[in-house]
Amino acid sequence: MLELNRIRNNRESVVKALEKRRFADAQNLIASIIQLDDDRKTTQGKNDEVLSEANSLSKEIGALMKSGQKDEANKIKDKSAALKAESKDLSEKLSTIEEELKQLLYKIPNTPNSDVPDGATPDDNAVVYEHGISPKLGAGAVPHWELIKKYDIIDFELGNKVTGAGFPFYKGKGARLQRAMVNFFLDEAVKMGYVEVQPPIMINEDSGYGTGQLPDKDGQMYHITQENYFLIPTAEVPITNMYRDVIVDPRQLPIKHVGFTPCFRREAGSWGAHVRGLNRLHQFDKVEIVQVQHPDNSYDALKDMCAYVQGLLEKLGLQYRVLNLCGGDLGFTAAQTFDMEVYSAAQEKWLEVSSVSNFETYQANRLKLRFKDENKKTQLCHTLNGSALALPRILAAILENNQTEEGIKIPEVLVPYTGFDMIN
Repeated sequence: MLELNRIRNNRESVVKALEKRRFADAQNLIASIIQLDDDRKTTQGKNDEVLSEANSLSKEIGALMKSGQKDEANKIKDKSAALKAESKDLSEKLSTIEEELKQLLYKIPNTPNSDVPDGATPDDNAVVYEHGISPKLGAGAVPHWELIKKYDIIDFELGNKVTGAGFPFYKGKGARLQRAMVNFFLDEAVKMGYVEVQPPIMINEDSGYGTGQLPDKDGQMYHITQENYFLIPTAEVPITNMYRDVIVDPRQLPIKHVGFTPCFRREAGSWGAHVRGLNRLHQFDKVEIVQVQHPDNSYDALKDMCAYVQGLLEKLGLQYRVLNLCGGDLGFTAAQTFDMEVYSAAQEKWLEVSSVSNFETYQANRLKLRFKDENKKTQLCHTLNGSALALPRILAAILENNQTEEGIKIPEVLVPYTGFDMIN
C-alpha cells in the first residue's frame, strides 16, 4: 500500500497519479485518509497526555502511601482510576481509527510510474517492441482446440467430468511437453542467477494482504473456508511473502527467486468464444521469477527481467510483442507493467503469456520488507515479479504455429527435455 507520509506530503501528485490509472473518487478517498490520520494523531496525543497524568498520579500515590498519608492517597486513587478508564476508551477508539485507516489504505492502488502511458483501456497500451514474423500455415491449419483432439494430448471433457470447466487433463505427449517446458524455464532461470524454490500452493490471509491480492482479488481466488486458506493465483504470492516482516541485509540485494507452481483463478464471468481452449483456464502451470531489489536498481532490474522473458520466447521461436501497459490497464499493485504477447497464427490474434511488473514499495510497505541503508536508517525494498513463463498460451502458440501435414514440430530447445521432436 502507499506510504501514509507520502500521501500526506504529496497529496496532489498522488491524486493526479491515481487519476492517470482512472481510479474513481481518488480526491475524496485521499481526503478521508488524511482526515482519519488527523483523528488518529489527535486521539493518540490525548491518550499520551492521559497516560502521562495517570503515571504521575501513580508516583504521587506511592509517595503518599510511604509517608503514611493514606487518606490523601485514596483521594488521588479515584482520579487515577478515572484517567485509566479514559485511557482505555481512548485506546479502543484509537484501535478503531487505525483499522479504518488501514482498510482505506488497502483500497488505494499503486501510483503509476511516469513512463506509464496515459489511457483507459487495453487499446491504449503502447507497443514498444515486436520480434519475428508470422508463420505461414497450410490451408488446413486449425486452432489448438482442434489439434489437441486430433492428437489426443489434452482432454477438456475428461477434466470437466472429474472437476469442472477449465481444469483439463494433459495426456501422453501433451503431458510430457508440459513437463519439458517447466524444466526448460526453470533451468534457464537458474542459469540467470535465480534461486529455485518450491513454495506452498495455499496461502493464509496475511500473505494475501501482503502482496495485494486481498482485498482487491478476493473474488478471483479459490477460498478454503474452514482453514481460511486461499489457493494461489501465482507463485509470486508465497515467494514474495517469504520476506514478510524481514529486514534484509542490503548486501543480500538483489534477492532473486524462481518457482514453478500450478495457479488457480476463478476468472468469474470471463468465459466466451474468445477464450476457448487453453486461452483461459481455472488451473494452469506457470514458472514465476521474483526479485527483491534496492530502490535505486529496480527499474534496471525490470528491463533485465523483460529482456530475459523475451529471450525465452526467441529460443522457442515464437513471434512476440512487448506492451507498456497504460494507466487504466495497470494491475492494482503495479507501478509499471510490461506484457509479452505471442502471435497465434491459427487464431490470428495476440495472446498474453507474461506480465513483468515493478511494484516499487507498494508490496514492501504491506509486507514490512525493509533494509537498513548506509546511515542505518530503515528503508523499504522494491519488489518485482514476472511470468517466465505461463504455460497454457505458450503451448497453444507452439501447437498452432508449428503444425505441419506430418504433425506438430517441437521447438529445438525443448527436444532434449521431451525426448521427441514431433507430435503425430
